[in-house]
Amino acid sequence: MKTHLYLLTILFISVPSVFAQEIEKETVPGQEPTLVERLTGGKKVIESAEMNFQLFTSANANFIGSDFDGMNFKLNRVRLEIKGNVWKNLSYHYRQSFNKYSDPYSLDNLSSSLELAYVNLKVHDKFGFTIGKQFVNFGGYEYFVNSIKVREFSEFNNLLTCYQAGISGNWQINPDHELCFQIVNNRSGQDNEIYPTGLPDNTREAKVPFMYTVNWNSYYFDRILQLRYAASVGQQTQKRYSYYFTCGNTIEKGPLLTYLDIMYTRQGLDQHGVISRLPETAQTACNTEYLSVIADIDYRIHPRWNLYVKGAYETGKVYKANGPFAKGMYRRSWNAQSSLEFFPIKNSDLFIFLLYTYRGVKLEKAALDMGAVDPDTHRISLGLVYSIPVF
Repeated sequence: MKTHLYLLTILFISVPSVFAQEIEKETVPGQEPTLVERLTGGKKVIESAEMNFQLFTSANANFIGSDFDGMNFKLNRVRLEIKGNVWKNLSYHYRQSFNKYSDPYSLDNLSSSLELAYVNLKVHDKFGFTIGKQFVNFGGYEYFVNSIKVREFSEFNNLLTCYQAGISGNWQINPDHELCFQIVNNRSGQDNEIYPTGLPDNTREAKVPFMYTVNWNSYYFDRILQLRYAASVGQQTQKRYSYYFTCGNTIEKGPLLTYLDIMYTRQGLDQHGVISRLPETAQTACNTEYLSVIADIDYRIHPRWNLYVKGAYETGKVYKANGPFAKGMYRRSWNAQSSLEFFPIKNSDLFIFLLYTYRGVKLEKAALDMGAVDPDTHRISLGLVYSIPVF
């Protein structure tokens, strides 16, 4: 028995050392195979990888009505992005924001600061899947373009929860037409984390709170005209749904970029929360509608200078009376922007801008009767935007 124990001991000691010697022979320090190479026997390698650090900072002078409200420096957006291709059929995209809530939401177990974390698997030249936390495939140019390029969002886009966990399928019908089908979470947290006073009485929580989206992207006239249209429906509770119809119409040629976005939503529960927060004491509203029309003209007046003007008209209403909320229009708002931008380095994403922003609000009688207050605001901003390529 002692002899057997002795031999087993020798065996357990010697086997790991033999494997360790074999590994040392096969790997050279600094040239260890990647996980993909291990899984594919060295046949596949990382084809591309890039990292960039995105910075948007500004000094702001704020006004309420005609009264100066103070100045501040602000880091509007700070993000780290990593993306690339493992091989021609598998890519990945990860983006972390340092301006958002960091504790995990209870539904998807992810912090909202983690904007993107997905892989894209191409199963055919014309068809692929995206799996993980991704863009909700709404339409519209302002919504879709990299947000580091947007100095000031419309109210509608600023309130959208535009990154959710789920899966989507992309069908490239031809080089100029793409159709996307997507299923993602309709919300990241529980209902009491989303709505000001939780769910209304006698409202039952949804068991499958998903958002379903069909998105069509198309290009015309040698890609001068670009269209991004989408329709979405999401379950909020067992008998309440949100509907979105969003479209973007973009013309881009030479120094000119101009677009017209139309964004509309009809919500069984006030997911945007604007009307819910109009009363002196916030209360979850039902049966709300929001509309946004956004128009923009960008013109590169010189290789180093860009000028743009943008305007947005937005409304919020209740389409069916509920609780203290009567049927009717509650608010209208206008947003106007004008910016001059200087690019000190050619072919670089670095630019300095001077921006003026105005937001005017007209509260209708239904909102005034609830004690709502929403003054006009102005802001002058001097800032810098830079997407810094790390590698």
